[in-house]
Amino acid sequence: MSKRFLPTATLETLQLRSRLVASLRDFFQENGYWECETPILSREIIVDANLDPFITHDVTGSPYYLQTSPEAGMKRLLSAGATAIFQISRVMRRGESGQLHNPEFTMVEWYRVGDDHHDQMNFAERLVRAFYEQARQFQVGAVACECRPELPNQSFERLTYDEAFERFVGTRVLHLDSQELRELAEKYRLDCPHSLPLDDRDGWLNLLLAELVEPHLGRDLPQFVYDYPASQAALAKVRRHSPDAGVTGELPRSSCDVAERFELYDRGVELCNGYHELTDPTELSDRSRAERKSSELAGHEGLPGAALLECALREGFPDCSGVALGLDRLVMIAIGKTDIGDVIAFPADRA
Repeated sequence: MSKRFLPTATLETLQLRSRLVASLRDFFQENGYWECETPILSREIIVDANLDPFITHDVTGSPYYLQTSPEAGMKRLLSAGATAIFQISRVMRRGESGQLHNPEFTMVEWYRVGDDHHDQMNFAERLVRAFYEQARQFQVGAVACECRPELPNQSFERLTYDEAFERFVGTRVLHLDSQELRELAEKYRLDCPHSLPLDDRDGWLNLLLAELVEPHLGRDLPQFVYDYPASQAALAKVRRHSPDAGVTGELPRSSCDVAERFELYDRGVELCNGYHELTDPTELSDRSRAERKSSELAGHEGLPGAALLECALREGFPDCSGVALGLDRLVMIAIGKTDIGDVIAFPADRA
């Protein structure tokens, strides 16, 4: 008889997860955040060309979108006067499944007014340290002995995007064009997808990052990577970047701008993504149009964008930073698992 009705995670693991989530809520509240709830189902959605949302329809045939992140709703709360909020939310993304992915997963997202991305790197480090410590303390069955070893007292290392490439690939890349990036991939004998166009600079950057940099990040101690290419800003602020004196030649403006965002890695796994948030409504509208065009070129169904969020920014949006963290991955690392199916009850193939 098939046992597919059973959860993939043990009940002991799910019980431990429950206690860890409760401790996470306590951590936020002790640090001045309050928990909010925003719609999972909405008429609007922030468009990201790299994400493919699930779409459903009401009885009139009007489309509704299952949110890939609670970002739009939470930012509307910030515009209304909230100053420090968090949410533990179920989110959905089509086409994502595997050892580190499931189409439906749990995201922890938070924002604080007045913080920049460096402030939020500090907070994210404290959160992760506290979470790992709780995992060691909550001993349930045989789970505890698999917990991540205690982190040393030294701060999580912070590398700029360029510094990470220089350390693990031997060269900085923000000044390279798509042809030079392709040559770099060929030098390292990477399996380059035939579908990756020669002129897709971000595509080549992402390939090199995934194959040559990310596997090394956070091997001994979690590491932050920050100051991403401006072309990958999403809804983060962009600032002019001054390249090191060792980089010669006149660089294109796009190569000299960086996005004020970061990612945190532990044991080669991306845990969270943080932004010093964009506050300019005109820039938001321009980026949204560009993302919708890119999404359609990628073959995704046409998406409406987030007009209500744009209205909120026009009414007034505070300087703030926000972070989105994959809870399933954090639990997985904290208790020494290697597949998120080991820390959730029913992944997609058993849902």
